[in-house]
Amino acid sequence: MTTRLIIALDFPAAEPALQLVKQLSPQDCKLKVGFELFVAAGPDFVRQLVAQGFDVFLDLKFHDIPNTVAAACKSAANLGVWMINVHAAGGDKMMLAAREALVGFQQPPKLIAVTVLTSMDKVQLEKINITQSPVEQVSHLAVLTKQCGLDGVVCSAQEAEILKQVCGSEFLLVTPGVRPVGSQQDDQSRVVTPLTARKLKIDYVVVGRPITQAKDPLAVIRTINQDLA
Repeated sequence: MTTRLIIALDFPAAEPALQLVKQLSPQDCKLKVGFELFVAAGPDFVRQLVAQGFDVFLDLKFHDIPNTVAAACKSAANLGVWMINVHAAGGDKMMLAAREALVGFQQPPKLIAVTVLTSMDKVQLEKINITQSPVEQVSHLAVLTKQCGLDGVVCSAQEAEILKQVCGSEFLLVTPGVRPVGSQQDDQSRVVTPLTARKLKIDYVVVGRPITQAKDPLAVIRTINQDLA
């Protein structure tokens, strides 16, 4: 079985990220490259990870007019990445354009959508005039994402059970805000442990600082993989 652990490479530059990556195996984890590292290190860094055999989740959360997002998705797919994402809040036309942009690729990346950021709680949503609860908003956007033919969504594990019910077991759930027992919550408002994520049938979990800032990252990886297995 392929690993369900995605390590968030939340580093300010390529060098410290590569110091961690050289300790890792593609069999034990997938890798996520987000805004900070992508802006600092660029597409060549992503190609380097792909060349080493890693499945790479390019987490750039595209959110723009449909043509622009479609072009960005094509560029991302040309890097050979395993997964890319867009913001579901961009609407159905944007998501449909993103999906269509990947049709011609022999091995297109998985395309998922961001629903509600895990740093957002009810108070934060109300400040941007969304009166629905986080669960209601996530469910609404997840259903729209599935209707557009995308592979899944990014969501909090706390919404996982209802999303599997409304979107089906094949619809992928990718969950940040997963923290091993004893880890700090950091800036995530809604967090769960890897063991709980497994029980909730989360497909992939994203873990950053509990691994990247650990004294023994490999030990933490082994523990998480055991909990997810």
